[in-house]
Amino acid sequence: MKKIKILICMGTSGLSAGAEALAKNLEMELKRHKLAEKYQIVRTGDRGLFRDILVDIAAPGGDRVTYEYVKPEDAARITERHLLRGEPVKELLAGEDYKRFFAGQMRVVLANCGEIDPENIEDYIACGGYKALALALAMAPEKVAEEVKSSGLRGRGGAGFLTGLKWEFCRAAEGDVKYVICNGDEGDPGAFMDRSILEGDPQAVIEGMIIAGYAIGACEGYVYCRAEYPLAIKRLEKAIAQARKKGFLGKSVFKSGFPFDIKIKQGAGAFVCGEETALIASIEGRRGMPVPRPPFPAQQGLWGKPTIINNVETFANVGHILTKGAKWFSAIGPEGSKGTKVFALAGKVKNTGLVEVPMGTTLRALIFGPGGGMLHKNIGFKGVQIGGPSGGCLPESLLDTPIDYESITRTGAIMGSGGMVVMDKLTCMVDMARFFLDFTVSESCGKCVPCRVGLKRMLEALEEICGGEGRPSHLEFLREMAPAIKDTALCGLGNTAPNSVLTTLRYFPEEYKEHIEEKVCRASVCLPLVKFEVMENKCIKCGRCLSVCPAGAVVWQKKEYAGIDKGKCIKCKACINICPVMAIK
Repeated sequence: MKKIKILICMGTSGLSAGAEALAKNLEMELKRHKLAEKYQIVRTGDRGLFRDILVDIAAPGGDRVTYEYVKPEDAARITERHLLRGEPVKELLAGEDYKRFFAGQMRVVLANCGEIDPENIEDYIACGGYKALALALAMAPEKVAEEVKSSGLRGRGGAGFLTGLKWEFCRAAEGDVKYVICNGDEGDPGAFMDRSILEGDPQAVIEGMIIAGYAIGACEGYVYCRAEYPLAIKRLEKAIAQARKKGFLGKSVFKSGFPFDIKIKQGAGAFVCGEETALIASIEGRRGMPVPRPPFPAQQGLWGKPTIINNVETFANVGHILTKGAKWFSAIGPEGSKGTKVFALAGKVKNTGLVEVPMGTTLRALIFGPGGGMLHKNIGFKGVQIGGPSGGCLPESLLDTPIDYESITRTGAIMGSGGMVVMDKLTCMVDMARFFLDFTVSESCGKCVPCRVGLKRMLEALEEICGGEGRPSHLEFLREMAPAIKDTALCGLGNTAPNSVLTTLRYFPEEYKEHIEEKVCRASVCLPLVKFEVMENKCIKCGRCLSVCPAGAVVWQKKEYAGIDKGKCIKCKACINICPVMAIK
């Protein structure tokens, strides 16, 4: 008899919420009630929605009950009420938001995340794992590359280059020694796609890398992963060891005579090492700094040998393409942008987490579908930063833009690796541009003058604007400097770093004008420009502002409008953050 599974999400977020303690408590309860023969606890990766701890009771026939926000101490009542008496614990049941989050998704890359034990290769094999590798080894290597090219899969790391075409270039390059590199150096603020895939389904990435090695004639691969991802590295190491033991890695993969093995290289947290040539330098033991291209890595990469570099999500797609066919994959998404895309949805949105949708889905459908809309409905949508710090801020008028490479590029942003930060009307777009530019300035390797000097000068201008010292000449400077840096910087970091400034100038010009001419920040974020006042036509006399003011600056009596003593006000914004009707400006 098949056991009923108790799935416990144990990615980084789940473990931080106490998932391991919950699992141990449930194991004790199962043993105490003599239920161990009927139920099996499965430690999975994160499913994507951060309602930790998520727990599923999944019967073999398909019946399933999902609990959210479970705590270790809930183990006893789940056991006694649900497992023993068959009565679900209603107060812990996942609600409509959980169903809505997954209803609009098409999970391909994330299909196994939250469903299998990532530290047990048998779970992966039971879901069809390594069938794609067997199919690939029965084909000629060039046919494998052709199948991937026909699918239309483009690199999910940001550049969007056709994956199969890159493989063909590398296969045709001269040299007996070639390499495969998986780029897991996920440095964008708010992005965690690669981490979750490596934590939840590492074998899918390994299988994709082996197939790529066979297609191009490489015998060795590297996974370049951030050292800040210890759980991902631990599970990847275990997965590689299990794949070797099964004969999927080693001197003769599947006893085919094709040798391939994988090593892990831990990155030291440099954002610039997400760039191909800087990543290669880091693996070789040199400082991670980009070099001009050509030659491209496919011609001359690691140790001077032909090398393909794809990111985690790209490799995780390869197995599905081989097993289901290029036609199946290319039927998903619009022309030029095939398949699905995983996004890390963060910011002022109700449901944060990983969302996988078909290419061509609109921003509106993603944010107000799986995302559940705005976190605070009375504070409306203002913009969304797509593509990480090198992406762009898009306004409400562009919410119906399809998510595909060409459409997003036309807006002035980029697809990037999949970071998406939703902002409400309490966000200052000038400050947001300053924030992202400050990040890229800090992460610049400093090798080229446009990036090292140009970005720094742009940041200084933005800091003066946010500090109440803005001048009209600052806008002229930013509009002139940004395109120059994009055109002359050495690598992708500098080429795209001005995007956040250019898109906010383009779509939110009135905020720059207010900062410079009126010395006002409408979102009350840039404190040197803020004079705290209560608007009596909006104030509802609730007194919440009084309850949070740490300086005693709020003056309020019951049934009266609130006031602010500017002599005592320390501009901490506590009153603004708690006001339910945005009555404080």
